[in-house]
Amino acid sequence: MNSDWQTYLCNQHAVILNNCVLHFGDISAELSDTQNKTIMTDLSHRGLIQFSGDDAKNFLQSQLSCDIREISSEIAQYGGYCTSKGRILASFLLWQKNQGVIMQLPASLVASTIKRLSLYILRSKVQLTDISNAWIRIGVAGPNISVLTAEFCKSANNSNPVIDKEISMLHVANNRMEVITSIENAPAVWERLKQNANPVGAACWDWLDIQSGIPIILPETQEAFLPQMINLDAIGGVSFKKGCYPGQEIVARTQYLGKLKRRMFLVHLTTTETIKAGDALYSADMVDQSCGNIVNIAPSPCGGYDALAVIQQSSVNTCNIHWQSLQGPTLKIKSLPYTLPV
Repeated sequence: MNSDWQTYLCNQHAVILNNCVLHFGDISAELSDTQNKTIMTDLSHRGLIQFSGDDAKNFLQSQLSCDIREISSEIAQYGGYCTSKGRILASFLLWQKNQGVIMQLPASLVASTIKRLSLYILRSKVQLTDISNAWIRIGVAGPNISVLTAEFCKSANNSNPVIDKEISMLHVANNRMEVITSIENAPAVWERLKQNANPVGAACWDWLDIQSGIPIILPETQEAFLPQMINLDAIGGVSFKKGCYPGQEIVARTQYLGKLKRRMFLVHLTTTETIKAGDALYSADMVDQSCGNIVNIAPSPCGGYDALAVIQQSSVNTCNIHWQSLQGPTLKIKSLPYTLPV
């Protein structure tokens, strides 16, 4: 997290731990606001990698599961970076900025992702740069998104000194966007947004990702899943029409031979115990073998937790799914906001 920005947020009563805003004083109220009001949150817990150079797009096209030709400064793309065995190392949001490409992913994966991708640059004209602290990203969500967008556009068109040219808006889902700006401009942007949105902690944004069925691979879940297991194919993060990339053969074979046994589900757990990404799940039909794993978890406004979990599809159809053991809390399966490919 940018140190100047951290100081500013602390002055705004943010409680910060490990470069992540936990809350602004009342977690329960913030979760409630996230459910039915317009909210805003700092996204410094998500890092940024910039890909620049003449060969940047061609390089990424050969390394990632999504089709780079579909991104622009207005259109972002979800995608995955896989091992040669098709296992996901990172999931991300990708968009174009000026002549470069920006990848947003968990801050904890930035260094390892840069290190691994750099091994394959060879003679390509590509530069990879960690720009996590160069741009401040503020997530905004709720019913007033259209009003906020209109106000920012109006301010920019009128050359408002508070909202200058170093600001862009990236729509990431229905009623959700990221406002991206420089550290110099960020406090003014925050103050302007706060007129119509309530500040909340990062877990609230994570909860919105979960409700949207957007998976975030973390260090605990690296190499645990194929892209289709976390529904990347359902949200446009896998292209079956592009050329080769690491793991492409296995990903394609899984798609066309129909051998996918596990899928990601939206679930709720009623418990006060600490649940973590990667935690194992169990069902009676699998006896003592795990039937799945937690992908992402966040406190629910209704109490307990909401989560994304990869689970054996046959187990979901026939058995109760439990956390950590057959005696653990039972998962309630909820509806995803999109249809899974057959």
